[in-house]
Amino acid sequence: MTMTLPRLARGLAAAFALLAIVAAAALPARAVEVQRVVSPGGIEAWLVEDHTNPLMAMRFAFRGGAALDPEGKEGLANLASGLLDEGAADLDSQTFQGRLEDLSITLRFDAGRDIFAGQLRTLTENRAAALDLLKLALTEPRFDAEPVDRIRSQILANIRRESRDPDVLARRALFEALFPDHPYGRPVDGTEESVAAITVEDLKGFIDRRLARDTLHVGVVGDITAEELAGILDQVFGGLPETAAPWNVPEVEPKSGETIVISKPAPQSAIVFAQPGILRDDPDYYVASTLNHILGGGGFTSRLYEEVRERRGLAYSVYSALLPLDAAGLVFGGAGTANARAAETVEVVRREWARMAAAGPTEQELADAKLYLTGSFPLRFSSSDRVARILVAMQIEDLGIDYLDRRNELIEAVTLEDVRRVAGDLLDPEALTVVVAGEPDGITATN
Repeated sequence: MTMTLPRLARGLAAAFALLAIVAAAALPARAVEVQRVVSPGGIEAWLVEDHTNPLMAMRFAFRGGAALDPEGKEGLANLASGLLDEGAADLDSQTFQGRLEDLSITLRFDAGRDIFAGQLRTLTENRAAALDLLKLALTEPRFDAEPVDRIRSQILANIRRESRDPDVLARRALFEALFPDHPYGRPVDGTEESVAAITVEDLKGFIDRRLARDTLHVGVVGDITAEELAGILDQVFGGLPETAAPWNVPEVEPKSGETIVISKPAPQSAIVFAQPGILRDDPDYYVASTLNHILGGGGFTSRLYEEVRERRGLAYSVYSALLPLDAAGLVFGGAGTANARAAETVEVVRREWARMAAAGPTEQELADAKLYLTGSFPLRFSSSDRVARILVAMQIEDLGIDYLDRRNELIEAVTLEDVRRVAGDLLDPEALTVVVAGEPDGITATN
């Protein structure tokens, strides 16, 4: 896009002003008061007012994401996410992007397996213009030929680049193995063939089916009152259809126990692994979360890090995480190591998995984990954007509007008996599906 010097100067000045405000816009956890705001039209949002800085951040999400992409059109949600800010109504791509830039407005969309989401960030003085642009993007996207071809080309280039990346290849193969006959097994970004097959009519159909008020969740943080937000919600989202197309995907039990080797010339092997986990609404979720912190989610203090990196120097990093999707839960992890030591790395991971399942953590490990998980919680409130994202997640996961006040109590309530019970019930080294991409020594595929 060609830009004149005065416009460039204005844009840079506004951008630097916004960056300074964003850097200062941190919210201490104990100061966060969440309000439920309902518009006259019945649209609900959760709000944290913060008038310290003239800034508003909004996060919004619709239930139903890339897992609903039609077969053969994988990548549709992802392509749509890259195009909604590329022109709307009577504003072509260059004009729309120019207004965002001139007013230092951030507007982005993203597609996950289970949601389609976006974020808006604006200075208070530009809020009206920002909200108008968001409304147009959601309700009157253009999908002109030039931006469609340009964004499609960018996605295709990224897919080709990632086809040479062992980490990406391993993750994709893992999900294909875990979910061979389920939408979760398909790549969110799609394939070269599927992305090339997506038409403008597909994109328009996606917007018509997916973006609706009944699947919408909104979180807002910053310099705005509940009364102001109530009117804005109808203004921005009131023009969306009342109901979306069905968005649930069938529940599925991940496959388990397979070892897959992807031959890829590389000095290191990328290792990913996963086994069936638990859903977010499981009564033992906080127990499992604490357990995972001790096993591999606690960084330098976790067992996997201690055994794989510190004691043996097998990998620069190793981790585990809970991944609760809408229709399936996983305990997921990964590591990277030299090809010659890949087999040893996998062996140590399996051994620590088995050791934790058999005996659980020690009392000191549990105390340290709880101290960290409760003490680090305020770090999640380091910016308005992050808080808005948390507000949306709270709604999607049905955690309750008082979750921020209760969350640490839920962690504190976890007992050693709880963690040892869940470790024995949940962790199973034989259920681990392991994918290694590279030229690993000593690892034999089971397929």
